[in-house]
Amino acid sequence: MTASWVTLKLATSLDGRIATATGESRWITGEASRLEVHRLRAGHDAVVVGIETALADDPELTVRLEGHSGPQPARVVMDTRQRLPVSSRLARTAREIPTFLISPAPPRPDLAALGLRFVTLGTGALRPDPREAVEALRVAGLRRLFIEGGGQVAASFLASGLVDQLIWFRAPLVLGARGRPAVGDLPWDRLAEAPRLRRVSIAEFGPDLCETYGRI
Repeated sequence: MTASWVTLKLATSLDGRIATATGESRWITGEASRLEVHRLRAGHDAVVVGIETALADDPELTVRLEGHSGPQPARVVMDTRQRLPVSSRLARTAREIPTFLISPAPPRPDLAALGLRFVTLGTGALRPDPREAVEALRVAGLRRLFIEGGGQVAASFLASGLVDQLIWFRAPLVLGARGRPAVGDLPWDRLAEAPRLRRVSIAEFGPDLCETYGRI
């Protein structure tokens, strides 16, 4: 059995914010960083986001690189209450690129009619368990997962101990305490409980810094 590999990507201001207080987030990092993110997507089987990211950005989550001719990664949305609009880019292109919706609720018929693939986990739970989600995606053939956001999804994968690699893009600006944090609430209260990471590399992409971390 082949194990899964989980990469968490964060793109933030220097103080770890992914958006202003009003939700403005395009673009915190520069063009060079965004091109690198497309290259990273191409090396994974699936791109995973939460429903808040899907609603705020209406992303395509595709690889858009000049000369790219390989397959597109699948798209995965963690969507507890199945709020993904039928008009969203993800829903409209679900027949062209495999698109999974992970939820504890039964499949929504109008989304299923567009070709979305439902993974029903933890029926009755507040939200799907990340470990169950990773295993279900592994069974579906998606073993290399690229987690792109938002803050609650990042926190849930970190808290579950699932992140094998953290790639953190930092742009040279500061948004302050009212900005939206890249990582939501975590369950530890003491420094000793927080996992320590090992820095693997530092690179520059235009004005941005990119730090890569692995498990200790």
